[in-house]
Amino acid sequence: MRWIVATVVATVALVLVVFKVFESGSDARGFCVATVGDRTVEVDLEQAKWAALMAAKAQQRGLPPRATTIAIATAYQESKIRNIDYGDRDSVGLFQQRPSQGWGTVEQILDPQYSITKFYDALEKLDDYESMEITDAAQAVQRSGFPEAYADHEADARVLASSLRGFSPAAFACSTDLTTESSTSADLEDYLNAAFGRVRVDSDPSSGQSAIALTGEDVDSRGWALAQFLVANSTEFRISEVTFDDMRWEAGQSEPGWEPTEDASRTEVRFVRR
Repeated sequence: MRWIVATVVATVALVLVVFKVFESGSDARGFCVATVGDRTVEVDLEQAKWAALMAAKAQQRGLPPRATTIAIATAYQESKIRNIDYGDRDSVGLFQQRPSQGWGTVEQILDPQYSITKFYDALEKLDDYESMEITDAAQAVQRSGFPEAYADHEADARVLASSLRGFSPAAFACSTDLTTESSTSADLEDYLNAAFGRVRVDSDPSSGQSAIALTGEDVDSRGWALAQFLVANSTEFRISEVTFDDMRWEAGQSEPGWEPTEDASRTEVRFVRR
């Protein structure tokens, strides 16, 4: 009898361990943190990548930070900000959008560029979404069976949106390991252009140093949005250093953050690729 009880307990413990690993989304390559005020949010590298893309796509469209908060809160609830190829009935992707409800084909929805665009298309059709409760706006777009659940992620989504949109400078950073091989075949400049709109990257292949020139009235917020977007995608594109506005981020930190530096500019975002 004792061995039966022990086996059951061990099995339950194993299930809990496996569940904990799945829930945490641990990634040996690194993790990221965003801190705004007294609230800190930790995300894994996949979550960071897609949250940063939601922020960039909103900026490209000229949407307010609230739109980014709504998108991130929705993705938190629907997929834990992961581009998954399964879900309830025919739901897939970051927002668990359903082909049967007119969101597009499975292949289209599994393209984050497409799914994020479609989410914002639907959000912008709500005339008063900027004044709506975030959970109500998310529900108006998604039609979830658990509409109250979006509110559980509102505070964390605000922190990520504020930092990744560049309104909270030096608030988002990652601890990354660049010793592993990159899995992407994408061109960084193409990816930046798809995310933000027109972005020109001037690179020196011999040194690995690159720069993005900034113009216009929103230099500070756009600069920090670009800088922190690069950090969020640093493992994939093998970015080892980013500098902007007298601050520097470097890969390989055990405690991710930005440090003051004199070797930085307010008119361009500089970065180094290995």
